[in-house]
Amino acid sequence: MKLSQLAAKPQLIEITIDDKDTVEKYGEAVSFWIYDRHDIETFAKMATVDPDDFSKAAGVVSGLIMDDKGQLICGKGQELPIDIMMKAVTKVIDELGKSVNSTSGKVTDSSK
Repeated sequence: MKLSQLAAKPQLIEITIDDKDTVEKYGEAVSFWIYDRHDIETFAKMATVDPDDFSKAAGVVSGLIMDDKGQLICGKGQELPIDIMMKAVTKVIDELGKSVNSTSGKVTDSSK
């Protein structure tokens, strides 16, 4: 396989926070989007965050949380409620962890 076959433009993927407490508090599930791939700098930031340092993890993740049009949600005077931010950080880390694990094994060509 040629390395160029693995390269692709990042795509937005939807992440949904739909636990019981969130639905009860906000009246429905809460959705946001992240890109399915990130540059090596962003990956390195995520990989070096101490799991016990939530503020650092939240700082990195807040730069990844977007709306369905790919626009950042946090920043410029807008912040998420703390309960949602905590859940969003967990969801993003879980999702990016899946991406790393899915590329660490053998790659197969599903077009055959």
